[in-house]
Amino acid sequence: MTDVDKIPAQLPEGQPVGRVIAMPADTNPEGDIFGGWLLAQMDLAGATPAFERANGRCATVALDGMVFHQPVSVGDEVSIYARVVHAGRTSIRVHVEAWKRSRGQPEAQSVRVTEGVFTYVAIDSDRKPRALPAV
Repeated sequence: MTDVDKIPAQLPEGQPVGRVIAMPADTNPEGDIFGGWLLAQMDLAGATPAFERANGRCATVALDGMVFHQPVSVGDEVSIYARVVHAGRTSIRVHVEAWKRSRGQPEAQSVRVTEGVFTYVAIDSDRKPRALPAV
């Protein structure tokens, strides 16, 4: 069982770390929002709690358990939530969820569209791994 399998699907988990509107330039040839665009938004947003825990710069080193539940359409509002699920000596694992809401719909009608666990490593000014500060 992965970290993702342990997360209930009813409500977003974690802190809100980003919100963006899906635009026509972000679509694949079929007209759905390109998964790579969504992945990039999640990576950027997931770095927020990693940066806070590391008290500084981090680099993305892995992505585990990425699951696309539903497509995102042009005009959907995508909200991203993230929470630290594990911190090691230099690394931080962050569970990231993306939820969509169609234009004009209430927040309560948001649905989870994708989720994954991103691993970030705290790095120093030479881009070398560094130890996380004590909590």
